[in-house]
Amino acid sequence: MKHSTDRILTTHVGSLIRPPALQEFLRARQAGKPYDETAYQKCLTDSVAEVVRQQADVGIDVPSDGEFGKSISWAQYALTRLSGFQRRPIKTETDNPFKRGADRTRFAEFYAELDAKETVSTTMEAICVGPIAYTGQAELKRDIDNFKAALAKVKTEDAFLPVAAPASVIPDRKNEYYKNDEELQVAIAAAMRTEYKMIVDAGFLVQLDDARSAVTYDRMVPPGSFADYKTWLAHQIDILNHAIEGLPADRIRYHVCWGSWPGPHVSDVPLKDIVDILLRAKVGAFVIEGANPRHEHEWQVWKNAKLGGGQVLIPGVISHATNVVEHPELVAERIVRLAKLVGRENVIGGTDCGFAQGPFYRRVHPSVMWAKLEALAAGARLASKELWS
Repeated sequence: MKHSTDRILTTHVGSLIRPPALQEFLRARQAGKPYDETAYQKCLTDSVAEVVRQQADVGIDVPSDGEFGKSISWAQYALTRLSGFQRRPIKTETDNPFKRGADRTRFAEFYAELDAKETVSTTMEAICVGPIAYTGQAELKRDIDNFKAALAKVKTEDAFLPVAAPASVIPDRKNEYYKNDEELQVAIAAAMRTEYKMIVDAGFLVQLDDARSAVTYDRMVPPGSFADYKTWLAHQIDILNHAIEGLPADRIRYHVCWGSWPGPHVSDVPLKDIVDILLRAKVGAFVIEGANPRHEHEWQVWKNAKLGGGQVLIPGVISHATNVVEHPELVAERIVRLAKLVGRENVIGGTDCGFAQGPFYRRVHPSVMWAKLEALAAGARLASKELWS
């Protein structure tokens, strides 16, 4: 894991907006329509090369492949890489887990209006109907090869591939095969270890994306208690640690956010109430949302919370969810105040979440995304001047 030894390094959460040419192939794949496989693979390779070049050009030190190789969302893509699952249409709106939660209950009128403009894209549910095993080796190797080829043409400090953490793999899955959900979760973690290990063995950082760890509070409390939620969360961290056991911690990043939907988020669990559990993850870096108005104040959590030896904090200092481009001086301010708490060498500037939650879903315009990443790099340079002056 690279540290900011002589300047503040920059990265982001991983998912970037797909170019239109690639989206056309992905639409055909999702719809089951015919398409030219050779042309698709060439488009994918070229698109990854271009997005890596663009990241390097705007000043991102630790880029990703944009998740361009995933044909569905960051959490559902595992359906194409794991055996044992079957997809079925969600029967009614009330059965849709993406339309439940404390935030949606309190702001029902707002969400009714939002859903009318942005239809909830999840209309299928995933049911485990057989033994789970990892089957995505060929697809992952393709992504690794494309990424390596792209990185060979640019200069970066490191590189990472984002994948789903065990708790966030196919969220809201249903179980019709294993004796209980505990067995199901353990089977998923064991299968996904193959993916995690392949990425590390290829020489990349692996980032475990885990929106579900924090978002579950909104779904669980009420009717459950906060104690119920903390017990659940602690168990998820145990499962995560089991999945990465034996892998080098300094090659693993753990990303936590409160979901990407554009809502009030007043029912988000406070970071200060769960940071002790999150820090039990045996990883080299924590990538934590921190730039939006609901969570920016939580930089103060690090006055008391302590990173482990050699660990890095990658705070969100750029929001993915607003078209307003942060001023570099604000970015620098966010970085400096954290650097003074955890050490300048232990901070890498990042983003709150991915700019594209799926191949066709984005929060900002592509031109705005690149302007934000430019602002991130510019802010990191300003912070470096202050911290190393």
